[in-house]
Amino acid sequence: FFFTFLKWQYSVLSGVGTSVIMILPLIIRSSEEAFHSTGKSLREASLALGAGKTRTIFSVLLPAAAPGILAGIILASGRVIGETAALMYTLGTSTHFPKNLMSSGRTLALHMYVLSSEGLHIQEAYATAVMLVLMVIFINAFASWMSRKLVERGSK
Repeated sequence: FFFTFLKWQYSVLSGVGTSVIMILPLIIRSSEEAFHSTGKSLREASLALGAGKTRTIFSVLLPAAAPGILAGIILASGRVIGETAALMYTLGTSTHFPKNLMSSGRTLALHMYVLSSEGLHIQEAYATAVMLVLMVIFINAFASWMSRKLVERGSK
């Protein structure tokens, strides 16, 4: 759609659009499940105490569902980080840093795939894999810290 119909060719914008379409259902579904898991009694109690629908959503339901929503975002981020095939055909395989949103680029996962498939730069492919693993560890540590902060704020 982005490459052919909108004629964005190989570009960062085309890759981002493809990634968003791929992960949006995962985030929406996990957020939906997080809101459903808060329980009907929590909603009813807030409304019974005189809070309006908007106040109930933002003051009661959203803080209670935040860990589930955060988990969905983490899962979706992990999926995008490891995605190569869809981004190869939308983002491109340029080795240069993109100058703007309409220029081609390359993700780390795609870079690792290209290096390992050539067979000449195996050490660089391993270094890229280490960087990917470190990024995933950092994202998980940050999400764990954020989840603890949200739970602490919700218990106050």
